[in-house]
This record gives sequence, structure tokens and C-alpha cells, in this order.
Amino acid sequence: MKKQIGPIRAAILEWMGVPHQITDLTSGQILDLMGGNSTSSGKHVTVDSALQLSTVWACTRLLSETISTLPIKVYQNNKDGSRTVAKTHPLHKLLSQKPNAEYTPSRFMLMIIASICLWGNAYVEKVYFGTRLVSLDILLPQTVRQKRLENGALEYKVVKNGKERIIPEDAMMHIRGFGIDGLAGLSPVKQGRETVGSATAADQSAGKFFKKGMQPSGFLSTDVSLKSEQREQIRDNVTKYASSENAGRIMVLESGMKYQNITMNPEAAQLLQTRSFNVEEICRLFRVPPFMIGHMDKSSSWASSVDGQWLQFLTNTLRPILVNIEQEIRRCLLSPLDADNITVEFSVEGLLRADSAGRSAYYNSALNNGWMSRNEVRRLENLPPIEGGDKYTVQSALIGIDQVGTNYGAKDEPTQSTT
Repeated sequence: MKKQIGPIRAAILEWMGVPHQITDLTSGQILDLMGGNSTSSGKHVTVDSALQLSTVWACTRLLSETISTLPIKVYQNNKDGSRTVAKTHPLHKLLSQKPNAEYTPSRFMLMIIASICLWGNAYVEKVYFGTRLVSLDILLPQTVRQKRLENGALEYKVVKNGKERIIPEDAMMHIRGFGIDGLAGLSPVKQGRETVGSATAADQSAGKFFKKGMQPSGFLSTDVSLKSEQREQIRDNVTKYASSENAGRIMVLESGMKYQNITMNPEAAQLLQTRSFNVEEICRLFRVPPFMIGHMDKSSSWASSVDGQWLQFLTNTLRPILVNIEQEIRRCLLSPLDADNITVEFSVEGLLRADSAGRSAYYNSALNNGWMSRNEVRRLENLPPIEGGDKYTVQSALIGIDQVGTNYGAKDEPTQSTT
């Protein structure tokens, strides 16, 4: 006998792409398919519930906002190996000025990184006017399901406002995070659901712990036998002193009663250690140094200098994400002809914008070693060019020992100095 299912459950199964013949799914299994995953701690973990943890929120915000501040530029590759900004290329306006009617480039990239961090995938629909790409529209990852067709192509099913539509592979830019099947990236929240669930349970336990004034239980003792009504009356009176809002109030005890609290030190209960460990575990999921989200314990395990810490963060965390996005843009947004002549790249030098000393050292090295001119430096600092600023200069203090005291700059043979 075929099992009947309700309209709500049928709609959910249809939205998830689950065949109607599979009708014996439990509510927990449906929740798992929708992104909610039960854990050993008893907590169902979803992206929304995970974002309520300060560590998940901080890691996602750090990665999203940091990368969204980096300029992304479209370059024209020249025959001499140099590159110039391709301001006339249609992709320059979409990536550097206005991806669509609603988003700025910063918000556009922030949404992409947040989607990768939380869902493991970012979906951008390509909108064309005729044959011209005119808009890049971000789709919410939770509304998109991809499917491999029999011919090997991918098909994307999007559900919005109860309406379903199909987007072909050539109209979608699918940026995958780390994954193992080549079809979709893995969600860090889903893969780390045990860690996130444990952290959620610890936070809730701490909240209840502090709500009771950090005194979870105690007992009253007396030599007098009490009736049931008296016990209830005493319990109601003592309850008024249970919460932290009533801390400092004086309790009146009658009939020779004595109160003895059962102290529970948070350190002894390992509550603080558990929460601290959960912060480090979640940071490990997002590959974020704990000190960068305000967790200063064990920061000595990273590089000793601030520059070294930033270099590790840029090399091990940001660079893989940046390269992944750059290559997806090249694959999905550039024609085969443009792919050989156009380069799309993030400018990581944008991280130096708030570091005057770092920019100064960078420019000083460029000028002293002759791989940038003064006008090129001034252009980066939004300053007008100066006369003679296009010349490349190098430091000439390093000379051979045999040339010390000679006129080594003369065109003829070096002569001994008379001074």
C-alpha cells in the first residue's frame, strides 16, 4: 500500500529534488537534506543557527569583508609581457563598477565569499542582452540544486517565491569551495556540524548557568518536619532569589533553617575551557587564525610578528579563495578569444591601503630597485605625474672594492681620486 504524504512534505521533497516514491523519510532526515543536521549534542545545526555563534559569525565576516575590500581588475595582456587596465572591456564595468542594478562590487564579492564560507558554493547567474553580458545576479545557495544530466552537462534548478525555473550550465557561474565530487563544494557548517553543535550546546549551558546567578542548586536544612504545603511555600520563596537579577537580595530563613549552596566553579566544570576549545575548532574549519577574531589564547603558535601572521593568513587562507574565484571568472565569463588576451586578478596590494608604513616600504623597494618609476607610484597614490618621473632609478652605493676611491662613474678608465 502506497504511503500518503501531506502537501507540505510533498512540496519540500519536490523542492529538494527527492523522488515522490521516497515517502518514508522522517522529519529529521528531511531536516538533514535541507541543511539541518542532528548532532551528538542533540542540536540541529543549520546555517542560520550556526551564525548565532560569535565564532562562526566572526570568521565569515572576516573572510567576506577582507576579500570584498580587494580591488579586482581586468587587464589587457600586451605583446611585450606588460599589462594595462582594460577599461573598455565589458567585464571591467561588471566587476569593478556595477555587477548588477542592486550591488556594488564590494557587496557583490562579500555575498560570494559568505556563500562559499557557509554553504560551500556560490551561484551567479549570467544575464545577457542579446549576446552581450549585462548583469551578474547572485542567487541564494539554499535555493539552488544542481544535477548532472545524462549527456554530462549540469543543470541548475532554482526555486524562488514558490516558482521553479531551470538555468543551463552556460548561463551560470558556479564557484565551488572545497569538495571531492567535482559537482559541488562541501559546506563547512555541515561538515563541522558536531563542532558547531557542541559549541551551541556549550553557549546555551553557559547562558542558563549565568541566568541562575552561577549558583545552580543548593539545599535548606532544618530539624523540624515540614508539611507539603510548607515545602511548596518555601520553594516558591527561594525561587525569587534564583536568577542573577536578584543578586544581593537578603533571604529570610525561619524556624532555624540553614541554607547551604552547592558551589560549581566554571573552571572546575570545564565550561570555559570547552568554549575556548570550540572557538579554536571552528576557526580550524574556516582556516582563520584565532587571534584575528579576538581569541588571543595560544597565539604564540602562529608567527611571532604581526607581518608573519598576516603573511600566513594571506598565503594559506585568502590566496586559495582568490585563485579559485579568478579561475572561475576566466572559465565562465571570458570567451575563448579573450581568455588569451585578458587577465582578471585581485590586487592584494589593497591590503596595504591602511598601512602607511607598509606602503612606504613597498614603494621604496620598488624605486630603489628600478622596477617602478616615481610616476607609477604617484599614480597608485592618486597623485598627478611630475616631470621626469617616468625614469627608472636604482641605488648605486654598492660598488666593487677595487673601485672604492675611484671615479667609477666616468666613461673612461677609473682614475684615482685626488681627495
